[in-house]
Parts: sequence; structure tokens; C-alpha cells
Amino acid sequence: MSTVVMHNVVSVDGFIADANDEIGPLFDWYFNGDVDLVDGGGIKVSRTSADYVRPLWANIGSMVIGRHLFDMTNGWDGSPPTGEHVVVVSHRPKPDGWHPEASYHFVDDVTQAIAKARELAGERTVAVAAGEVGGQAFGLGLVDEVAMDVVPVVFGSGKRYFGSVDAQHLLEDPHVVIQGDRVLHLLYRVRR
Repeated sequence: MSTVVMHNVVSVDGFIADANDEIGPLFDWYFNGDVDLVDGGGIKVSRTSADYVRPLWANIGSMVIGRHLFDMTNGWDGSPPTGEHVVVVSHRPKPDGWHPEASYHFVDDVTQAIAKARELAGERTVAVAAGEVGGQAFGLGLVDEVAMDVVPVVFGSGKRYFGSVDAQHLLEDPHVVIQGDRVLHLLYRVRR
């Protein structure tokens, strides 16, 4: 069975964007190295980050995102940054005529979205974008691991990594701690 991993780049004070959805310097580490992260993508990171991120991304079979992220990115024009399938949590259907060949599925329930993403991923990883949808999946106990790429910036306010989760949850000690260039990669298992 697939592993469900909630993931995002995050400020040290726990934000994935500011209140206006601006990411500021959060993604700068994607462009401060000399190793291509993806072929022809223009993303160049440190060797340490590339050695960590490449196998993680290669193992992703499907992604779960919210409609807000879908709209902001236009669903990456039908070609997700990782994995072959995207499940969008939304009460609105897929836009008419939008990339009919793309494996994008629209469901209106987080639990159903995770189930569909697991089905599509097979034995591969399900990546859940942090934020409101990721926080809902986490709060429902549907997330197995939490992956954070922590960037040394303080936002002070904005879009929270765990969305509106308002209860205490315990994670295990991180089983991956990797220092990149201007980023700290952390991977935690969720305590059951």
C-alpha cells in the first residue's frame, strides 16, 4: 500500500506563503545550486538537496491538492510537477475543456481524495500538499509522514503549513534530517 506524505516548503515559523499567497524567498533554494533537479526544468539545487529530493519525487505516483492551488497554478497545464495523477479537492468540477488527456480527478471530500490518490498511486507515494487540504487529511489521520523543506525566513503570518488544524498531534522524531544550501529537509512519521 502507498504511503501518504504531506509535503511543502515552509518558513521556520510554519508558513507556506504569506497572506497574499506570495512565497517570497521560500523557493530560492531551488535556484542556488549547480545540480539540475529535473531535466531541462531550470531548477538547480545543491548536490545534497538533489540526492534527497530526486528519489522522493521519483516515487510519487499521485498528488492531492486543493482547488486554490489548482487555480493558482492552472493545474500546471495538465502536467504535474511530480507523479502522473492529481486529485483535486473541490466542490466545483474540472473546468470545461481543460486538458482532457490529463489524469486529474476532482472530488469534493478529503477522505475520498486520499482513497482515489492511493488507488491511482498503487505502491508509490501519495503526496498531499500542505495547507488547508493537507491539514484536513492530517487531522483525519490519513497522513503517514510529514515532509518539510524548512527555509530560514520568518513570515510572521500567512498560510499555515497545517492549515487550520487546531488539535495536538504527535510526530515521531525525524528519521531524515538533511542540511542543504539555505534549506533543511525534515521527514517525520506520524505517531499512531
